[in-house]
Amino acid sequence: MNVDGAATYLVTGGAGFVGSHLIKGLLDKYPQARIVSLDNYFTGTRDNHVADDRVTYVYGSTSEISDLGLPAPKAVFHLGEYSRIVQSFDEVDRVWEYNLQGTKQVVRYCHQQGARLVYAGSSSKFGNDGQDENLNPYAWTKAKNVEYIKNFAEWYGLDHVITYFYNVYGPGHIKTGKYATVIGIFEAQFEKGEPLTVVSPGTQTRDFTHVEDIVSGILTCYEHGKGDGYLLGANNEWSLLDAAKLFSGNITMIPALRGERVRGAADSDKARDLGWSPKWSLGDYVAQFKAAILAK
Repeated sequence: MNVDGAATYLVTGGAGFVGSHLIKGLLDKYPQARIVSLDNYFTGTRDNHVADDRVTYVYGSTSEISDLGLPAPKAVFHLGEYSRIVQSFDEVDRVWEYNLQGTKQVVRYCHQQGARLVYAGSSSKFGNDGQDENLNPYAWTKAKNVEYIKNFAEWYGLDHVITYFYNVYGPGHIKTGKYATVIGIFEAQFEKGEPLTVVSPGTQTRDFTHVEDIVSGILTCYEHGKGDGYLLGANNEWSLLDAAKLFSGNITMIPALRGERVRGAADSDKARDLGWSPKWSLGDYVAQFKAAILAK
């Protein structure tokens, strides 16, 4: 694929954890590019803004993307959706608005603009032989969006590639509040000297993947991928209990949470065939984090 480095790229959710790292990755890879971030700041924050004249931040909803007068993009990296499992049971209307309504308009916008769509699907759909996509409102809406994108491409034509993230962690992940990530929670508890809370039974596994590896995977798939099926994971399953033990043996078990999957493991062969491979391991990351905290 011929990539024009002077193009404009639109990142939905660009003020979020992964989105802000992606913007940095785009700027590094395409120094002449202009980046537009569209974010409603639901979980994104202005603290994640990249201080660079090449980046423009727009406050707005993806459901109104066609009405915002945005510059025509070469590609849209669509990360701006609702992305929590347990909380989605209590916020189903918000999940519906952000994921189904918003993504419908993003797909339409890409078609109108002739822009390539890079979609961040949810790895939750692959659990339990595909049955886990029905475990919770979040997983279900994300799976329906993949179906919609693929069907839309068949019906009307749409240049697209669909990636799937596996339990992203790294600098800037959310550490507190109900939208905090697993590794983010462990970090905050370790820093405070508190017991690490592990959701029962603790044997459920996750494929924790560093945000830098996710960004490199997104960009590789953007340049060389086509269609569906690009799973971005470290290919290293950790039980929640073993992940917590990387930080500390001071662990407290808490009750199981509704809608959570038993196992998470990526089959990244399709992405690896494009030349992508993860560089980080969770063990190395935690060791560096602990060393930095203990050195203070």
